[in-house]
Amino acid sequence: MTNSDRERLRATFTEDAELYDRARPGYPPRMFDDLAAAVGLGPGCRVLEIGCGTGQATVPLARLGCPIVAVELGPEMAAVARRHLTGHENVEVLEAVFEDWPLPREPFDVVLAATAFHWIDPAVRVEKAAAALRPGGALATIATHHVAGGTERFFAEVQNCYERFDPKTPPNLRLRAAHEIAEDDEEIIRSGRFGEASFLRYEWELPYTSAEYLDVLRTYSGHRALEPAARRGLLRCICDLIERGYGGVVTKRYLTELRVTRRRK
Repeated sequence: MTNSDRERLRATFTEDAELYDRARPGYPPRMFDDLAAAVGLGPGCRVLEIGCGTGQATVPLARLGCPIVAVELGPEMAAVARRHLTGHENVEVLEAVFEDWPLPREPFDVVLAATAFHWIDPAVRVEKAAAALRPGGALATIATHHVAGGTERFFAEVQNCYERFDPKTPPNLRLRAAHEIAEDDEEIIRSGRFGEASFLRYEWELPYTSAEYLDVLRTYSGHRALEPAARRGLLRCICDLIERGYGGVVTKRYLTELRVTRRRK
């Protein structure tokens, strides 16, 4: 992905912050318990969050008493995050592009990016995360993968809709099983700034009505970037398939992956 493509696609998230906040599935609660145990989250742990969005990961951290600086490039997303964080005086949500944001003098104990690290310029993200951390501080990234499971037949059949309305769709595309998705810390190891990462994985499923599923699709950058007529046709095709073939409800399986690594001293 080129830098211009990355900037264009990541900007789509702030076009409808309320929809994003309502439709996106969030993260398994036990993941935050595991993260807290791994990096020592609590009142004395200073956190920098990259790309906080509407605060789906920020709020659970704030409840632990962590002082948080959250950087979000979209003003609409930042406004929703601030609303959810009302009453948490130790959280500051800043509107800024992380790549351009000047780091404060005081280093952080944890840098967190929840479904956001891959949207940061690869030439910047690892080095700047390391620069933001104290020696021995933790970089925690959360990735969300769509994996095989749930209403499997639907996810095979729906590819016909994508192939019809999105010419970039590879033929016969199928979701991979969770075990087929490799753990990857090559980028952070190659930088020389971090040690080997540890990984925790969580598979979980969520049912969607046709309306709910279309809402979540409308939050995806690839869907938002389609030409309006193609997007309308795609969503109509998917809705018809869910209503006629699956009684109006499908279930989607997610793999949430937590990756934690420590800055070298």
